[in-house]
Amino acid sequence: MSTVNIKINGNDYTVPAGSTILEAARIANIDIPTLCYLKDVNEIGACRMCVVEVKGARTLVTACVYPVNEGMEVFTNTPKVIASRRKNLQLLLSNHDRKCLSCVRSGNCELQQLCREYNIEDEAFYDGERPVYPLDDSAVHMIRDNNKCILCRRCSAMCEKVQGIGVIGPNERGFATNIGSAFGMGLGSTSCVSCGQCINVCPTGALYEKDHTQQIFDAIADPEKIVIVQSAPSVRAGLGEEFGLPIGTGVEGKMAAAMRRLGFDKVFDTNFSADLTIMEEANELLDRVNNGGVLPLITSCSPGWIKYCEHYHPDMLDNLSSCKSPQQMMGALIKTYYAEKNNIDPKKIVSVSIMPCTAKKFEIGRPDQSAAGVPDVDIAITTRELARMIKKQGIDFLNLPDEKFDDPLGRSTGAAVIFGATGGVMEAALRTAYFALTNTELEGDAINFKQVRGTDGIKEATINVNGMDINIAVASGLKNANEILRRVKSGEANYHFIEIMCCPGGCVNGGGQPQQPASVRNFVDIKTLRAKALYDYDEAYELRRSHNNPDVQKLYDEYFEKPNSHKAHEILHTSYVKRTVNGN
Repeated sequence: MSTVNIKINGNDYTVPAGSTILEAARIANIDIPTLCYLKDVNEIGACRMCVVEVKGARTLVTACVYPVNEGMEVFTNTPKVIASRRKNLQLLLSNHDRKCLSCVRSGNCELQQLCREYNIEDEAFYDGERPVYPLDDSAVHMIRDNNKCILCRRCSAMCEKVQGIGVIGPNERGFATNIGSAFGMGLGSTSCVSCGQCINVCPTGALYEKDHTQQIFDAIADPEKIVIVQSAPSVRAGLGEEFGLPIGTGVEGKMAAAMRRLGFDKVFDTNFSADLTIMEEANELLDRVNNGGVLPLITSCSPGWIKYCEHYHPDMLDNLSSCKSPQQMMGALIKTYYAEKNNIDPKKIVSVSIMPCTAKKFEIGRPDQSAAGVPDVDIAITTRELARMIKKQGIDFLNLPDEKFDDPLGRSTGAAVIFGATGGVMEAALRTAYFALTNTELEGDAINFKQVRGTDGIKEATINVNGMDINIAVASGLKNANEILRRVKSGEANYHFIEIMCCPGGCVNGGGQPQQPASVRNFVDIKTLRAKALYDYDEAYELRRSHNNPDVQKLYDEYFEKPNSHKAHEILHTSYVKRTVNGN
């Protein structure tokens, strides 16, 4: 690697050639503030917060896009630099809604943090014209408040460049510029897939999920209701961040304890229905392979991906697994199997899910998701909403004991917990498919299908099982999903099984996970750290194959008879609809 020698604030450093000043400063452990910059996503130098002085340059330069060169001298904290940053912050605040105390991002707002650091207390420019925008609450999963938007364009860059959708972007010009959908349409009228990646990267409170926590508190307080909660695999890998724990800290036991103290009547684990999903999906794959069914089979766990396929690739709907997602399977089980077993009227049950995903808020209202004649899941909330509930109730999360989930829908395997990482569903399915084809168990390191691990956007492999070559592909992020489907349609690839996750890196990076500032996102591999927590759980679990879950086996013996039985299809499977690209 070629390097260059530079000076930053009078000190000598050797940094990789081609680095920006921002990257070089990071190597030197010097923080330069940013508001618009997202590495490899939004590198436009628009917010002007990262300006620095370069010896010989006639003006201040933006560190996020300005490359270093041999002998360059950079100054990051001169009076001129500080004055420029303060003026930029004052200008941003001049038309910013300052209702900070009630803002969902208060205490975790990048603009607020910079204003604290630069001691912005006066109201310079605040008496000028201020546009006022109505809230866009047309989407099921989120709200857009352009009164708090700083036009950083992170959201539109994420939507277009990473997800390949582009349903939001800048409208109008000059002072009237605002971020929204084409022709002023509400987001709910577009082909938005509800992934929430725009929320994750927003530096302020301009974008946030619709909060449904009060509905849960009301249900818990109702003596006529039985409120049952489930939590997804990735929640345990992210929730700790909301309480100051390092990224990638697993908090499964404390999470179960916290939900119990919130007052839920039963605390179940979505991992159980993830195991059930593998039983149904792996058998569906083998049936299609052996009986000439539609191939490749594509996973159906990610509701953002499903909605994307319905909008943009409706010709591929027959390739989708008919399995409900683990969230919906668990909801269906709670209101059928569990309700019947305990003589409970399913209409009295309030089924709540804790998910890393804002698209789950859309999924619960989909058609064909009501196995008992009532919605499988009534309320879906995010990891962030669960954290707010815990804090609101004064629960000392960090000092909670580790507790287990309730039976009979709380036992799971390592194969289920890795569902949250890209490649995890594929690996879990392969563990069970191997047993189904060979009647022998994978042992030792062979159980770890490392070909599908890692956070690369696209992964391909051929797995030989009992003399049969199974061609597989894994994609995360919808732009990568689109590329995989292009290869299938063009005949360039001949896959048997494809796993697709809507969010880059999988559910660990879902749109409902804890928000990290750009200063972390740009330089820390959040996806890998959270995924490692799930793989560590997998290694530690006593059972690591879905078909070995004794409670799943009991469920089939008592209720479903076998995977893909008629009754299983009635309760655990679903259907899809063709949608237009311009709306729902």
